[in-house]
Amino acid sequence: MVCLGNICRSPIAHGLLKYKADKLGLNWEVDSAGTSDWHEGELPNEKSIKVMNDFGIDITYQRSRPLRRNDLEYYDVIYVMDASNYKNVTEMAKSEEEIAKVKMIMNEVSPGMYQAVPDPWGLTQKHYEEVYEMLDVATDKVLERYSK
Repeated sequence: MVCLGNICRSPIAHGLLKYKADKLGLNWEVDSAGTSDWHEGELPNEKSIKVMNDFGIDITYQRSRPLRRNDLEYYDVIYVMDASNYKNVTEMAKSEEEIAKVKMIMNEVSPGMYQAVPDPWGLTQKHYEEVYEMLDVATDKVLERYSK
């Protein structure tokens, strides 16, 4: 799961998918990163932590980190939150195979629509709740696609 700073959207997506995969007994490795290193080592944003806690999911084990070149080789799928993240990640790719791993997460809900998950940074708790709701649906679709 990739967003810009790895403190708002991608930690929510990471936490949701990990929680759901674990509940289903899937042996999935789920991680998140940012296309920047602005918040490296920091906890997720306090509003991301709160919205996840409100739904019974703890994400305080997460720490922001920048996306690394080897992530494109290592991970099977890399979900990004918006077109800017998509561009930044695919520019790191060294092959068509790596580019093919990069996907807009909301395309799981609305294929081909390239809908962004809006960045709630600096906005109200309600914006974080809206991001949670979007990513809750998207992570259900990810599970439907890959857990068969």
